[in-house]
Amino acid sequence: MITMTSEKEIMKALKKVIDPETGIDVVTMKMIKSAKTGAKGNLKIKFKPTTPFCPMIGYLSEQMEQVAKSVKGIKKVEVEVV
Repeated sequence: MITMTSEKEIMKALKKVIDPETGIDVVTMKMIKSAKTGAKGNLKIKFKPTTPFCPMIGYLSEQMEQVAKSVKGIKKVEVEVV
């Protein structure tokens, strides 16, 4: 099970994901709606892009997955657009 400290680490890691259109990170832009951890190091991130047809959805999803996997204890990441 992921501890509260790890959840803070996840959000800290996600701050490294910068929206190339605005130059602002996804956490500050409040694009991250939830980041829930589960058993075996699984993480599910729900994020809402700035617009429904944002051309950066794929890029941002990939970046979120990469930085989240850098957090100790996270093995699998699922990013869901909401």
